[in-house]
Amino acid sequence: MRVGVLTGGGDCPGLNAVLRAIVRKGVPEYGYSFLGFRDGWRGPLEALTKPLDIPAVRGLLPRGGTILGSSRTNPFAVEGGVEQIRRNLQDLGVDALIAIGGEDTLGVAAQLHEMGVHVVGVPKTIDNDLAGTDYTFGFDTAVNIATEAIDRLHTTAESHHRALIVEVMGRHAGWIALHSGLAGGASVILIPEVPFDVEQVCAWVESRFRLDYAPIIVVSEGAQPKDGDAVLQSGEKDAFGHVRLGGIGDYLAREIERRTGKEARTTVLGHVQRGGTPTARDRWLATRFGLHAVAAVHEGQWGQMTALRGTDITLVPLSEATKELKVVDPGLYAEAQVFFG
Repeated sequence: MRVGVLTGGGDCPGLNAVLRAIVRKGVPEYGYSFLGFRDGWRGPLEALTKPLDIPAVRGLLPRGGTILGSSRTNPFAVEGGVEQIRRNLQDLGVDALIAIGGEDTLGVAAQLHEMGVHVVGVPKTIDNDLAGTDYTFGFDTAVNIATEAIDRLHTTAESHHRALIVEVMGRHAGWIALHSGLAGGASVILIPEVPFDVEQVCAWVESRFRLDYAPIIVVSEGAQPKDGDAVLQSGEKDAFGHVRLGGIGDYLAREIERRTGKEARTTVLGHVQRGGTPTARDRWLATRFGLHAVAAVHEGQWGQMTALRGTDITLVPLSEATKELKVVDPGLYAEAQVFFG
């Protein structure tokens, strides 16, 4: 059997570990050959390929990014795109496809499965917002990077008696902000799931200063004030209809300075969160996902996605995993609020 593999959406620590595990199990154990599709769904759409064999995946375990490249190409937004993918898979002799990605990439995979394409999914997103799995690889790395940044910012905030805002990724779900903010001892954590009151944020800031401490505010890029909208970098949308978020940190800094008279600065972590070497946990999870994904191909478990449930790797339908996003539970956010101010 010849199996195609692609990585779509934003790059993520652990993608290469998945590729390594798929090939290292699939070649000797099942006798499969593998063909990598370059740049997400653009690969099968335009027949852009890269050979994937055991020599090609050596040394990939600690390497960040993806050797296959990625993109946010949406074949359903291209006229005749799905038919072109089907033709290319047939012409290339690809019998099955493993799609590694987040909600958009796996959403395309789910639709292709319904159209008869043999596809298995692997969940990937630093936002940890995919339903059906307890955690996605890349999330632990992003949280550790954000936590280290918060740890470092505490001392410079205290030295200059400033309020420091740390803007982290999280379009619709505040998992990175919640985990890193709690681990880093943030004074306030703001997430997309709970619109915030600017006056209350400023009150927490002033309370912190009265205790002779400099406040650290961790905010998800998708967080928004109660009486406002999400802050956009631009009005442009990608192929999946997403606008570019960014700027909520600067907005908060301006409001804090205006309302409290205290100096405020913003640090936007941006792509630093998903670059570089994956943590040990992400390598472990990505490797297990890869092993179970190729096993699912061998068993003909089409339309399924690998998922972590407790410590077990199981399979869930792609349609279930992409039906809705996994957002922060109010109870978990309430736990963090104990430390606000």
